[in-house]
Amino acid sequence: MGPFRRRLRGRKPSTYRNGMLAATFEGIPAIILFQLLGGPFLTGYLLYLGASSFQIGIVLAIPSMANMLQIVGALLIQRFTNRKLAFALLCGLHRILWVLTGAVPFVFPREFGVAAYIAVCVLGFVGQAIGSVFWTSLIADMVPARVRGRYFGIRNTILWAGGCLAILVFGQLLDRLPEPRGFHVLYAVAAVCAVLDIVFFLRYPNPPFEKSGQTGMGAMLAVPFRHKPFRKAMLFISLWLFVQGISVPFFNYVMLDVMHIGYRWISVATMTQNVAMMAGYYMWGNLNAKYATKTLLFWTLPVIAASCMTWGLLPMLPDIPVLLAVHLLIGIGVGGFNQLMFNYVVGDTPKGERPMFVAVFYAMTGLAGFLGPTLGGSVYKWIADMPHGVQLFGVSVTVGVVLLAVALGIGTNALLDRKMTFRRSRGTGWGKSG
Repeated sequence: MGPFRRRLRGRKPSTYRNGMLAATFEGIPAIILFQLLGGPFLTGYLLYLGASSFQIGIVLAIPSMANMLQIVGALLIQRFTNRKLAFALLCGLHRILWVLTGAVPFVFPREFGVAAYIAVCVLGFVGQAIGSVFWTSLIADMVPARVRGRYFGIRNTILWAGGCLAILVFGQLLDRLPEPRGFHVLYAVAAVCAVLDIVFFLRYPNPPFEKSGQTGMGAMLAVPFRHKPFRKAMLFISLWLFVQGISVPFFNYVMLDVMHIGYRWISVATMTQNVAMMAGYYMWGNLNAKYATKTLLFWTLPVIAASCMTWGLLPMLPDIPVLLAVHLLIGIGVGGFNQLMFNYVVGDTPKGERPMFVAVFYAMTGLAGFLGPTLGGSVYKWIADMPHGVQLFGVSVTVGVVLLAVALGIGTNALLDRKMTFRRSRGTGWGKSG
């Protein structure tokens, strides 16, 4: 039995490694797709379709709105336990529908183009939201808790390197080609990435699923709300995303429609943000191997607030250095925030109940993430006739001040709870310190 046990133990790291490699390779075409269709060029495409600032806010809020349906995914996963097949079908549907938005100008009259884009996107992101519950549960089982923070730091760094390259190349391309032709090339490359992404979905392992110990939908829904530290963190993060959503998603809109900066400089600013994200992913990932996830999550908040307030330097300094500083800060802050938020929800939750914890968390934060950009779009529409400075930096600076106040006033209590510690030896984070 001794040699057999040693061989058996030796297979597990190989299985883990294969799964983590599959997730990394799958993520490369995915991040390129998301950067081309959902990054800085999305605002330009929507303006090409004739969208208003309010309609742009609606589009930016669609992924968060769809995330409210993750509760449906958490219920489905208890019945349909083939997580690999479910996420491949649902997320594959999202990729296909998203690429089909490139056909909107050819199929619909101009007056219906934006509405058609929104309708197709809603359908696609519904599939993405439900499928992500299966993916999150699957990858949480694939990546051992002891290396989770560092792995996602390295994975995200590799992925965003691909995203940076895509943004740099297409920023130059869209500035040189006439507007429709540039978007045609962009969507053609996105279609190739979508196919590759779906192919790599099939390379994932499919470990057995551990079902919830609760019986009935009501009992499963109640578990996340009964845990006070989780509830506090979830409500605070929802508030934060709501306030942040009023300004941060509109950085590209301000640069394109208010400052009239070309795609080349927007791509440079976005690449600066992505490089900062890459460095931040690695930095926050290594720190997460030593420090509690919620503590690190708190320290990303002042960085995000500072990025918004940095817009206030525009009247005093040249535009480009200020915009690069804004995107440097937002890359470090939002990159760390998103990574640590994900690590928190998959690492500090019990395995059997994890799908419902994940679903409730993303449903609440998704609602906030939908309301924020929707309100932000209305705000930018409302201030369209106000002085140029209000449109240029007034909203962002105000949001930055509010974010800093929220972080210092509420965030310290919600995230810096000294009575709870993250016990890496157990990998659940539910134990109290002695």
